[in-house]
Amino acid sequence: MFDFVKDFFFYLLVMAGVTYLVRMLPFVLVRGKIKSRFLRSFLHYVPYSVLSVMTIPAIFFSTGSIISALIGTFVAVVLSYFGRSLLTVAASASGAVLLCEIVMTHII
Repeated sequence: MFDFVKDFFFYLLVMAGVTYLVRMLPFVLVRGKIKSRFLRSFLHYVPYSVLSVMTIPAIFFSTGSIISALIGTFVAVVLSYFGRSLLTVAASASGAVLLCEIVMTHII
């Protein structure tokens, strides 16, 4: 039991150190405004790409089948294309997945 606690706090300390370094280093290394258009554009799109990389696999592995995941994704994309709110898109996509899962349960 003691080894587990010791290991846990060691890993926690390492994780905290890495997180601190990742957040602190840009402030220390970059003093002035970034003038490169390419670099500013790259840094602007990093959060969107990271969010997409984390979200898309979760969408397709969080349902009972790939068919319901595709239907939910389709509903979300269509509603967001037409400018619906985040709450409407999320609720409608979840409802579409639920309805698809219920229909597929009764069919199979």
